[in-house]
This record gives sequence, C-alpha cells and structure tokens, in this order.
Amino acid sequence: MAEARCDQFTVAIVLDVVLRAVGAVVDSVSDIVTLPAGAIRPTPEFASATLDASYISGLAEVEERLVVRLDIERLMTGADMALVDSALHSDRPPTPALTRTSEPS
Repeated sequence: MAEARCDQFTVAIVLDVVLRAVGAVVDSVSDIVTLPAGAIRPTPEFASATLDASYISGLAEVEERLVVRLDIERLMTGADMALVDSALHSDRPPTPALTRTSEPS
C-alpha cells in the first residue's frame, strides 16, 4: 500500500468508535446527509466470498444516488481493521461520545 500524502486537499473525519474519538484520512467527502429511518432499506444478501457485507447497515437513495450506510463502529473494531483494540485496553479515559444535537424547533 502506498504511503498517504497529506496536503491542502487532505480530508480528515472524526469518528466516535467505542466512546473514543478516532481520526481517519479519507479520499474525499462529497456530502453529509441525514436519512430518515424510513428511507433506509435493509442490506441485500450478497453471494460473494470476497465481499463482507456485515459492515453495511443499510442502503438508501438520495437524489437518484445510491447511498451505502456503514456501521463504522463494527468496521473499525473488526478483526480486519484491528485499529481500536489497543484503545479498548488502554488506561486512558474514553473521549466523550461525539453526538450531533439540534436546537428545538
């Protein structure tokens, strides 16, 4: 795997994983959308030995685009990633959960 290059176009996102703030560098972020619960369809069965769909928590359509909803906590704590294992066993107190709140209407 090539080493990631950080420059003025680098995009970092902050995730809440097991009550820890985890930073991730991603290729890009095009949109952030709020999906109503009724818009999320169940994940279809995939007949593939190469695709692990257990990280996909649903599908939705937004403006004629397919949106794949990931269970980011399951992905980041899975055996394939093993990124959070050391944080789960560290003596540091957990980072407060990152939540989005909105003002009452």
